[in-house]
Amino acid sequence: MRNTDVAIIGGGIVGLATAFQLSDRFPDLGVVVLDKEAGVGAHQTGHNSGVLHSGIYYRPGSLKALNCRSGKLAMERFCEREEIPYDVCGKVIVAVDESELPRLQNIYQRGQQNGVDCQIIGPERLAELEPHAAGIQAIHVPESGIVNYRRVCERLAERVIERNGEVITSARVRRIVKDRERTTVESTAGDVTARYVVNCAGLHCDRVSAMSGAKSDAKIIPFRGEFYELKPEVHHLCKNLIYPVPDPRFPFLGVHFTRMIDGGVECGPNAVLAFAREGYRKLDCNPRDLLESLTYPGFLKLAAKYWRKGLEEMWRSFSKAAFVRALSRLMPEIRTEHLVPARSGVRAQAVARDGAILDDFLIQLSGSVINVNNAPSPAATSALNVGNLVTDKLAEQLD
Repeated sequence: MRNTDVAIIGGGIVGLATAFQLSDRFPDLGVVVLDKEAGVGAHQTGHNSGVLHSGIYYRPGSLKALNCRSGKLAMERFCEREEIPYDVCGKVIVAVDESELPRLQNIYQRGQQNGVDCQIIGPERLAELEPHAAGIQAIHVPESGIVNYRRVCERLAERVIERNGEVITSARVRRIVKDRERTTVESTAGDVTARYVVNCAGLHCDRVSAMSGAKSDAKIIPFRGEFYELKPEVHHLCKNLIYPVPDPRFPFLGVHFTRMIDGGVECGPNAVLAFAREGYRKLDCNPRDLLESLTYPGFLKLAAKYWRKGLEEMWRSFSKAAFVRALSRLMPEIRTEHLVPARSGVRAQAVARDGAILDDFLIQLSGSVINVNNAPSPAATSALNVGNLVTDKLAEQLD
């Protein structure tokens, strides 16, 4: 059995950023990170589009808004120091018809309130930035960027280990046992006893939270986002990042074009219910995961309210032509033959029992356990700041 001060469950970017910040602020503190996979950043971190978000979308004063801005700067400084490639390439959020202009204006106003460098531009300037994008008006966000978050995870893990922390992989957590002074995390790689435990388990955070004895009013519902990739001969159609005006009722930003830091251009994602929490392929199904989703009152209420939107997303999942039609609103030149299937990701979406989608970060203290119960996008951009938030909570207990 290992004895330590803090055990962190989850080796994604939030868990590793937390371990990094803890080891930086408290060099003498023992830190152990446990992850059930063979390597770090295997799930949400390793399957996202690698965007450094500016913070333009988020409700002013929310944890997302507050942490995205400073978190992005912290991430850029970390990448510079660690010589991890990133590119502040800018993006455009494009309105294709007049019905979208009020929503575009609302996003611009949020950006102004959040201190984002952004400008409303007309079709002439849009054509200079993205010659193949269609739009009657757009927001140009020059400070948005791209990076490879899996590389960031690997470097964070290296730095934690250099500071005498441990990162233990292939360590699936089976049980959490509390006593008066210590908490034991039982895993397939052996047991770890700690003064404090931090749950950064992402797709399984609600289950780990329940293991710790904490009560939660939300459950993780997995949504798969599927991508296509532009063939190399049409990479010129997208210079950087091209986004639609999002529907404020949903936490998803709509299908968009993203230039990747390692080359290539991705298109997507849609958003469909995954039949498994790690269901990266259409036919992946975990009966336990699916039954939990389909019998959860919150999901049933959400589905009843947005069933039409859900059917549209499912149709795009099975119809490449429908996917291309959605993309062609932003880029009329795009054709079915320009796209090849790419990766998929699964988003851990927390849904309350009343069907409400939890849209902000949710970090809750339950005795000796801190549960990060909701860390949706822009969690990767904000990870170093989220790690600081958790460290702040631990510091209050350590004093």
